[in-house]
Amino acid sequence: MSNTRRTFLAVGATTAAALGAGAVTAVSANAAEVPRTRPEPVYETPLGIAMEGYPSAYPVRFLRLVNQGETVNMAYLDIPPAPQSPQSPHSPQAVSGRTVLLLHGKNFDGGAWEPTARALAAAGHRVVVPDQIGFGRSSKPALEYSFELLARNTVALLDQLEVARADVIGHSMGGMLGVRFALEHPDRTGRLVLANPVGLEDYRELVPALSTERLFADELANNGVEGIRAFYRAYVVQWRRAYERNVELRYRVTLGGEYPRWALASARTYQMAYHQPVLADLPRLRLPVLLVIGQKDRAAIGKSYATPENRAKLGDFPVLGRRAAAAIPGARLVELADVGHLPQLEARERFEREVLAFLRD
Repeated sequence: MSNTRRTFLAVGATTAAALGAGAVTAVSANAAEVPRTRPEPVYETPLGIAMEGYPSAYPVRFLRLVNQGETVNMAYLDIPPAPQSPQSPHSPQAVSGRTVLLLHGKNFDGGAWEPTARALAAAGHRVVVPDQIGFGRSSKPALEYSFELLARNTVALLDQLEVARADVIGHSMGGMLGVRFALEHPDRTGRLVLANPVGLEDYRELVPALSTERLFADELANNGVEGIRAFYRAYVVQWRRAYERNVELRYRVTLGGEYPRWALASARTYQMAYHQPVLADLPRLRLPVLLVIGQKDRAAIGKSYATPENRAKLGDFPVLGRRAAAAIPGARLVELADVGHLPQLEARERFEREVLAFLRD
C-alpha cells in the first residue's frame, strides 16, 4: 500500500501506523481484530463510478438537475411503506403517512442504509434514500460542493416526489447535511436523527488546510484492497462479513477507467466537510433532535493530517455527543457502549428501536 495513502475520516496513530506511514483509518482505536477463518473476498471486476450494474435491493431512479451550469443525475430510492404485524406477517398495520429521508455519510452510499430503510418501511413509513451528487450512483461532477447545494438538491427531490415534509436521519457526514437541511428548510423538516455525525467539532482548529490537488493525489494512491478493508474495519468494534459491501464498492471503483473523476469528487467533498462546519449551528436547531452516539467512535475529518498532539484531541465522541446534546435545545441523547461509527449496523436492533420510538413520540 502506498505511503501517500490518505483517507478522510480517521483515527489515531496506532491503527494508522498499522496501515503504513501516512495511512489513515476511520474510527476506533480499540477495534477488535477478527480471526480470519476463511479467505477474504478477491475482487477483479472494475465497477463504474456510478456503480453501473451493481445490484440494488430496491429500484433505483434518477432526478435530473443542473448544478453550477452542469447537468447531473441524482440517484435515489423511493421505498413505499410495507408494514407487517408481528403476529401475522401478511396482515398490514396502518401506514404512518410520514416520510423518512436517509442521508448517507462520506464513505458510504444510500444503499448502505438498506437494513434501516427496510425497518422503517415495515413500520409503515415511506422511505426516501438519495445518493447525493458526487456519491454512490449519482453523477460525479467537478463542482464547488457545499451542504447548501446538497440540501437544495434534496429539496428538489422531495418536490419531485410530492413530499411536503420529511423526518431526516443523517449518518456521519450525512449528519452535517441533516443539520444544514433542517436550518435551511425548516418547513420541510419534521424530526432529525443524527447517528454518529461528524462535524461536532471544528476541524479547522486542529487539522491543517490542504489543497484540493494534494487531496486528489492522496485519494488516487488509495488503491489497495487490504488498505481499504482495514479502513472500514476500523469503523467498527467487531467486523462482520456483512460490512464487506463497502470494501467491494470502493475497491472495484479504483479498477475502472473513470476512477480519477471519482477521486476528484472525493477530494472536493472533503473540502466541503472541512471548510463548512456545523458546530456553531447546533444551538439554532428548533425541532426534535435525537443523537445516537457509538461510544467507541473516534472519527474526525482529516485526522491523519493533524500533528500527533492534535490527533489525540480529535474524534472523542463520548465527549462530543454530550456537548452536542447540551447545545441543541431539547435534544435527546442515546449512548451506545461498545459501538463504533456505524450504530445503525453495529447495534441494529437498538438503533431501530430508538429511532422508531422517537418518530412515534
